[in-house]
Amino acid sequence: MNLTWVEISKSALTHNIKTFRKIVGKGVLLAPTVKANAYGHGLVECSKAFLDAGAEYLCVNALYEAEALRNAGIKSPILIIGYTALSELENAAKLKLDMTVYNEETLQALGEMGKYVKVHLKIETGNHRQGVKLADLPKLIPLFRKYKNVKLTGVSTHFADIEDNLNQKYALHQLELFKKAIAMLEDEGFSPEYRHCANTAATLILPEAHFNFVRIGIGAYGLWPSEKTLKAAENADMKIELKPALSWKTVVVQVKNVEVGNLIGYGSTYEVKKKGKIAVLPVGYYDGFVRSLSNKGAVMIKGKPAPVVGRVCMNMIMVDVSHIPNVKLEDEVILIGEGMTAEHMAELSDTINYEVTTRINERIPRIIV
Repeated sequence: MNLTWVEISKSALTHNIKTFRKIVGKGVLLAPTVKANAYGHGLVECSKAFLDAGAEYLCVNALYEAEALRNAGIKSPILIIGYTALSELENAAKLKLDMTVYNEETLQALGEMGKYVKVHLKIETGNHRQGVKLADLPKLIPLFRKYKNVKLTGVSTHFADIEDNLNQKYALHQLELFKKAIAMLEDEGFSPEYRHCANTAATLILPEAHFNFVRIGIGAYGLWPSEKTLKAAENADMKIELKPALSWKTVVVQVKNVEVGNLIGYGSTYEVKKKGKIAVLPVGYYDGFVRSLSNKGAVMIKGKPAPVVGRVCMNMIMVDVSHIPNVKLEDEVILIGEGMTAEHMAELSDTINYEVTTRINERIPRIIV
């Protein structure tokens, strides 16, 4: 028996993909990003569900993720959007993966390898993370002429703050730089088939960023990138419903009576003020239920919230069930789902919903329901 598990709703994933299809239309490729164990939702499970729902491409961060997908029998195009080590380029080519490139060393290594490969050139437009600056683009273009086996299949960039700002001035500035880079490539005789820069927020609120390929991320899992993105969509009178796909569950492993004055957990940070009961749950910060939720998080038992009491341990938490009748051994507990949202957990632990789901330990089984 698994004492903790994650349930993923295939119908919710399907709904979200179909929602984005309606937004971008038939002429734009949907490429869900499934890096970081599909944002904690299950790499292989979600990838198959997305493809079944009509997605055409998959985006991963690293080679090992793409290898897992190929080993699971997934044959769709896969784009590695992170860095691929020079020593791993040959393996990536064997698996017929598209690779993101932005430096001379990678292009030279691919060219000298001699195998036919497809690459997507990443342009630096203002995020100052991955990417080649426009000023340095002329250094790379000759390499595409020199190495005929390296096919410039795509060109991309990434927005810096589109989900954090209702004013899209900076995003539009980035978009203009991206268009300028495309024009520079076209002036040199290159016309990449795929042009992409839209994450979830841009796909929702910046139609001019769609081009012919969108890399939807957290929205594919039914979560909004931010409150500001949701507000921007509402301001634009967009009737969009995203359905969260993830529920995280566990069971009660002990119920015990506590007396007034009892101290609970490491550091004795919680003192019982009223005689009652607590339940012990077999999850902790190792599993992804972070320590910052000590004495302020909550879970759902029998349809009622049960607050966390004491510090979150490595493998256990304690919750107050004094107000919930008949809690017993191995009763189901909901950590995320049925009102216990990833957003609320994020707010309590001073982070974002992305991190809440992504940090759920990969060893915990993901079950498609």
